[in-house]
Amino acid sequence: MSDFLQFLISGLSIGAVYALVALGFVVIFRATGVINFAQGSLVVLGAFLVHQFAVKLAFPFPLAVLAAVVVAAAVAMLIERLVMRPLVGQPLTASLLVTLGLAFIIDQACAAAWGYDVVLIGDPWGVRTLSAGGVTVRVLDVWAVGIAGAVLAGFFALFRRSTLGVAMRAAASDPEAALAHGISPRTIHAISWALAGVLAVVVGVLAAAGPKGVDLTLGLIAFRAFPAMILGGMDSTEGAVAGGLIIGLTEVFTAGYLTPNAPWLGANFHVVMPYLLMIVILVVRPYGLFGTAEVRRI
Repeated sequence: MSDFLQFLISGLSIGAVYALVALGFVVIFRATGVINFAQGSLVVLGAFLVHQFAVKLAFPFPLAVLAAVVVAAAVAMLIERLVMRPLVGQPLTASLLVTLGLAFIIDQACAAAWGYDVVLIGDPWGVRTLSAGGVTVRVLDVWAVGIAGAVLAGFFALFRRSTLGVAMRAAASDPEAALAHGISPRTIHAISWALAGVLAVVVGVLAAAGPKGVDLTLGLIAFRAFPAMILGGMDSTEGAVAGGLIIGLTEVFTAGYLTPNAPWLGANFHVVMPYLLMIVILVVRPYGLFGTAEVRRI
């Protein structure tokens, strides 16, 4: 039972981070119809920015995170304005390839500024653990679940209860009608990219905290979380959360129970399992668990 609880907490922690990554994908996809392959690189940038402010400039950690959020949001909005906006109305393939190119550019810019070695972000959690009833969990895992939950709650409040959220949902569901009511798609696109930048910093903090640190490989978390977005539905914020938690729990429980008892599957089968689950779900529900089915009129 203690192993189960430890796996459960660890899975929820990883799943919460995956949910934030998936939400970053979904926010931009809902607004623009583009899958942002540079989201992982924005996570790397966000983590390096926290390192810069917290370690290099000796800011208090909360202030360092806030400063990184502001800079990352500004960079994301600049990308939208200078690179993505001119592609509006062009084939989506062009936008997809551009985001892929942006990923390489951001990664190399980070390498030029901070190098290729792992650097710490100066977080306050370290490797501390908590023990209760025979269950030992990392303090970081507890904070990760709490922070991710608070951020997700804030985003849902923004989407559901604020004027901005209503405008974003209107622009996503019917851009022409939204424009007729004075809602600028360009503004919504810029805000969506800014929100993706904010989420990237939060993910960077949670993924690079403790002894792990940050280097360019941190961006791979976007590909680890990609099945979460597909599984939940590419246009669903609720699906991003559900998909993230499902993928996180699947990954941890597979590593904890299946891999040790079935070594013939390979030591890294837990990395493959989320993609197998994604394929099974898509065969049954091509638009994901919460995605909106495309309706075609004949």
